[in-house]
Amino acid sequence: MIARSRLVLKSASRLSTKQQSLLNHGRPLIATARSIATPSFQLCMPIKTIDVPTMGDSITEGTIVDMPVAPGDYVQSDDVVIVLETDKVSVDVRAPEGGALVEIFGEIDDVVEVGTNLFRLDTDADAPELQEAAPIKEEDTLTPMSGAETPAQATPSPAPKSPPTAADAATTAPPPSPKIAPPQPESPAFMGQRTERRTKMSRMRQRIATRLKDAQNTAAMLTTFQELDMGALMEMRKKHQDAFTAKHGIKLGFMSAFVQAATAALQEVPVVNAYIDDETQEIVYREFVDISVAVASPNGLVVPVLRNTENMSFADVEHNIAMYAGKAKAGSLGLDDMAGGTFTISNGGVFGSLLGTPIINPPQSAVLGMHATKMRATVNERGEVVARPMMYLALTYDHRLIDGREGVTFLRSIAEKISDPTKMLLEV
Repeated sequence: MIARSRLVLKSASRLSTKQQSLLNHGRPLIATARSIATPSFQLCMPIKTIDVPTMGDSITEGTIVDMPVAPGDYVQSDDVVIVLETDKVSVDVRAPEGGALVEIFGEIDDVVEVGTNLFRLDTDADAPELQEAAPIKEEDTLTPMSGAETPAQATPSPAPKSPPTAADAATTAPPPSPKIAPPQPESPAFMGQRTERRTKMSRMRQRIATRLKDAQNTAAMLTTFQELDMGALMEMRKKHQDAFTAKHGIKLGFMSAFVQAATAALQEVPVVNAYIDDETQEIVYREFVDISVAVASPNGLVVPVLRNTENMSFADVEHNIAMYAGKAKAGSLGLDDMAGGTFTISNGGVFGSLLGTPIINPPQSAVLGMHATKMRATVNERGEVVARPMMYLALTYDHRLIDGREGVTFLRSIAEKISDPTKMLLEV
């Protein structure tokens, strides 16, 4: 009850000019604050109640993770009032128009359901720049009257102390003799600070953890590895980088080549692009290719989808990846950006990973893991030992659907296309 009274008092302290006039005529602040909650007063104020917005077909609730403004603050149209986090995406709830924030129906970490009241807004309140600043009251200064003593003059000065006499010195007690301190026990071994802190898992991180564990519990995951020579692709990229950038307005990266190679391999081995419908126990073969590209964001790993990559060029892939990367850093990825996907590519090599086993993104049946390119000693076709830029590829697949022959054939097809990029151009 005390917290709600303070909330109402804070809201009342920022009322409109019309409402402040009631206070200037002697009405108590408590009575004015209480009148905000009465139905009769609401009829005089254009109060708008904003509900929790719809955030997707499968999302029914969200958690309040941030409130940039407090009750009583004035917000402009489209200002962020509350940030909601779901298991898939964060949503900024904005003010539909300018006004004073009257009340927020919740606190940080509260779970709110879609369609319920979220906050109330007084759209009749004046903006801060339109309100007249209250005059600053100058403090009264005391001027000493003629002939009157000031406090400094009225205070008598202390009399000087007389020097100590010989008798006084004789009666002064001698200082105590120093005592020998007892031996102290040995100090314990030095221990550094052993602090720890706890933070609540975000809904997105909880959802990621649940999906990854479900994948391990459901799919019979098997990982196979393949090494590939990146020399030809690096040489092609270096040779045509300037011309590519000048024509398409974006740099040529390695990811576009892997997306194109994976797309071609998925069409060659269709079972890798399929999935098992656990409800009907049917295998669903998809004749299109949507590749999910794992991207690191401030809130966790997200996988935006490149749709119909069988119709994309290298430039199309690079533009779409750059667009999704920018939205991931800004935290503006939507549900539609991450829905679907038939195959996933995860590039741990950008963080320096040399080897790893990726986890399938359900309901997909396989995921490709890229790793760092390192110079290693290899034996060429002439039997010579030479240093070449090599990368390890990892393919994790659901062994319930994909046999070892299909899995290895698919991975070798990607490695061959990357080792010799002309095969992608010639579609061989």
